[in-house]
Amino acid sequence: MNITQYTSEFKKNWYLAAPVMLGMLGHTFVNFIDNIMVGQIGTAELAAVSLGNSFMFIAMSLGIGFSTAITPLVAEADASKNTQLVKSTYKHGLVLCTSLGVALFLVLFFSTPILHHMKQSKEVVALAIPYYELVAFSLIPLIIFQGIKQFSDGLSLTKYAMYATLIANIVNVVLNYLLIFGKFGFPELGIVGAAYGTLASRIVMVIYLWWILRKNKHSRPYLKHIKIFTLESKIMKKIISLGSLTSLQMFFEVAIFTAAVWLSGTLGKNPQAANQIALNLASMTFMVAMGLSVAAMIRVGNQKGLQNFTELRRIAFSIFFLGLILATIFAILFFIFHQSLPTIYVDYNDSVNYKDNIEVVAIASKLLLAAAIFQLSDSAQVMILGALRGLQDVKMPTIITFFSYWVVGFPISYFLGKETVLGSFGIWMGLLAGLTTASILLFFRFNYLTLKLITKKNELT
Repeated sequence: MNITQYTSEFKKNWYLAAPVMLGMLGHTFVNFIDNIMVGQIGTAELAAVSLGNSFMFIAMSLGIGFSTAITPLVAEADASKNTQLVKSTYKHGLVLCTSLGVALFLVLFFSTPILHHMKQSKEVVALAIPYYELVAFSLIPLIIFQGIKQFSDGLSLTKYAMYATLIANIVNVVLNYLLIFGKFGFPELGIVGAAYGTLASRIVMVIYLWWILRKNKHSRPYLKHIKIFTLESKIMKKIISLGSLTSLQMFFEVAIFTAAVWLSGTLGKNPQAANQIALNLASMTFMVAMGLSVAAMIRVGNQKGLQNFTELRRIAFSIFFLGLILATIFAILFFIFHQSLPTIYVDYNDSVNYKDNIEVVAIASKLLLAAAIFQLSDSAQVMILGALRGLQDVKMPTIITFFSYWVVGFPISYFLGKETVLGSFGIWMGLLAGLTTASILLFFRFNYLTLKLITKKNELT
């Protein structure tokens, strides 16, 4: 095997993936900043943010997952120079994402009473509700942003979404500082202040990304003279068909991590806070793999449009190779710094919460060891999913993700996560089992499909 046939693609892969990584890290950084700032108030507040965000993550998975259907369709149409199809995909995708954002907000808002029936700490629930309701509203601009972003990604204009999220993070940090702690005459709102910061930052993202794409010469023609109320059932059905299944794929994975939050909550506020810390850190490395997943979706979609399946397979494998190298580095870093990283989130000078903080850090340190182990499988499964989405193969991957996370992963988390067994660490063993199963089965699927396409193409020629 000539390894240079894969490493030679690293530069181009990185060029596409790096802005997406930074943009996705920007989303995660919003939660990272919220967690650090809220963690300075107390462990109950940190657990409340965790509980509120657990519902948000489920809704976000459906919205973001649905929007990813736009990217491969735009990438394929762009590669084949079908200008009208690109424009139509953008218009229909944006209408659907906006409608979905409003629908998900309403579902979350009217689901608030469920928080009282989840066997969570009453103190945590009381703190979570006002935060949860505001952050739920921020879903609307977030999913609209995702629709525009996926269109931009499909045109290989991945850097603009990165700029938008970086600006949004600055807005979020400033507003958090002013509103959580009541600085410079602003009211001291605690975790509700963090929710206001998140909402404002997501509105800024939408406005900025739309504005900059209107100025870009490649994307500008697609954004002009759009007849929003003139919709075609064919393209609408195509996006819904792809989007509904890709959203389910993301939902099945995010839901098992959300279940980990809820299972941790039954163990107490400190295990729940520790779970939030480990989950936030693992999410940041996951966003690097997500960037490569989008690169795989774009490049595979382009090659599908060109009907060059041998090149498609080579490019996809080059992305997988790069991702596994980076995942190995992250795994090593988690092993080395598993005891020190959680201390970023707590205040050891807080005498009132000192004992709680010590316990939270101890639990989170163990969870980071599990996170280190699943770096490779987590990275692999999301990159392969991206490549399969580029092929517009969504039905079988949806079945695979459901089986991996809910038939294999969740039962292990539920059994080993009991206080009398392994507790929080047992919950994360289930996550490891689910991710590993998914990565293996998805690879088999991608390998089978690409070899089949190459064979079919060779037979025709």
